[in-house]
Amino acid sequence: MKSVTDTDDTDDIDDIDDMFLDELSEIWDDIRENYDSSNNSAYDRTVLDCAADLASDPGGESAYVWAIGLAVMAPYLTWLPGAGVADQAAVALETADRALRDRECPHDSHPYRSHGDEDDAYLAELLPALADESADWDEDRPRSEWRCPRNAAGFTRIALDIIRPGSVTDVPPRLPLEAKDSISTLSALLHGYPKPWTDINDEISGHGAELSQADPADRAGRLQVVRAVTWYAVSGMVRKKSVLDGLAEAVEKVLPHFAGSDCAHDGHPALPDSGPNAAELGIRLSSAGGRAIYERGRIASGGDAPLDEVVCPVLMAEIADQTLAQLRERRDELFGERDTSHADAEYLRADGRLDIEKLVERTDFKSWNEKHADDLGLWAARRHERSDDRDRAVLLLVAHQAMNISYPSPPLSVVRGVLATMRAVAAAPLPAACPHEDAHPELKRGGFRAGMAHFWAPEEFPPGEEPRSVESWTCPRFAAEVAGKCIGDLEGLYEEDELADAG
Repeated sequence: MKSVTDTDDTDDIDDIDDMFLDELSEIWDDIRENYDSSNNSAYDRTVLDCAADLASDPGGESAYVWAIGLAVMAPYLTWLPGAGVADQAAVALETADRALRDRECPHDSHPYRSHGDEDDAYLAELLPALADESADWDEDRPRSEWRCPRNAAGFTRIALDIIRPGSVTDVPPRLPLEAKDSISTLSALLHGYPKPWTDINDEISGHGAELSQADPADRAGRLQVVRAVTWYAVSGMVRKKSVLDGLAEAVEKVLPHFAGSDCAHDGHPALPDSGPNAAELGIRLSSAGGRAIYERGRIASGGDAPLDEVVCPVLMAEIADQTLAQLRERRDELFGERDTSHADAEYLRADGRLDIEKLVERTDFKSWNEKHADDLGLWAARRHERSDDRDRAVLLLVAHQAMNISYPSPPLSVVRGVLATMRAVAAAPLPAACPHEDAHPELKRGGFRAGMAHFWAPEEFPPGEEPRSVESWTCPRFAAEVAGKCIGDLEGLYEEDELADAG
């Protein structure tokens, strides 16, 4: 690409060819829109050409063009540009800022002072009309302010703030691009629709690492992000114990920084109680730019709590304690030894026999049975070995059905126990043929549960639509078929070394 430094006179803005600037501004804007490109040699060359034009005459009349150009392309320099590209651009910007920022001018203010990141989309298309005095000009601020050296200096600092967040002052605050991307990714994940490229375990773990490494000023925000992702992690959507371990360790590490604090606040605000909203607030509070944006918005709206209350160490100590307790409790439930002794009172009659009505009710595929499924399935699998043939047939089916009802999926503590039983059943010797002439019960048919109740207590319950013989319900080949199906559903949910206790 031709650099304007190749022309005869770069001191006069009129020497920039209008068509050349039209084309160049479109190229710059394309880089802004598609900044998430790694080591793009064409992008690198364009940035370096623009930086060279600025560096060749940092105090010249055309400096505003190249300063705005680099501000437009700055997002690319936060991604993965070629080696040294971002540094060369930053040197040109710093040099121009020093040359321009103290120039005398007649203006009370300049456009850069009110330029937020939402305005970036219009910068490139503004440039051709800005450089051409004969073009229509519909902007609120006059060309003279836009082309003023002090405004050019302001845009060099905006570009630097994008490239190196928090490195400059005297420009409107903005969220780092990394923070914007994180909000977008986490919002999708916590709404239950993660972006296709999101590794859920890595995404959740990463926020624990961010908390562990956070600077003191960012620590409260990072803790609030961990609070938000913890709700998702303990819901059963995360299947790796190490993820919960990492979150707990991060909270344990920062808790002493908040513990024992005091404050003069009369009370503390209620933080968002939805995962996406809580995560977004936390990410905003995790950078100087985000905190400044929060305060600006609070002052403008008059509705939000002051920043010092939202990040108060006393409040953060409470949040840390609550989050840690939740992580520890659910980690034990999801991955530790699960106690199902309480289920005897729920699923056995007073005489010690199975409460078949309750079991039939709880194996119905209804959403309200999801909360019972994990304990029920594990209880049935554990009781299976020490039961008679009739009870074993029912308990095997109950465990299988409960695993299908479990949502979002059964935790490791349950899968281990159920798999141990299912693998033992599947490995048992089988007769060459079924000891009955009728077909096996069909688990997906509507009459299955009624049929199971009749099989277990024919004197109490009428037969289902298509009654099966006792031999079909207790058939070893049917049991192996059910066990094999359950094993296929459960294997793969967790790493095999985690399932080692399942045999």
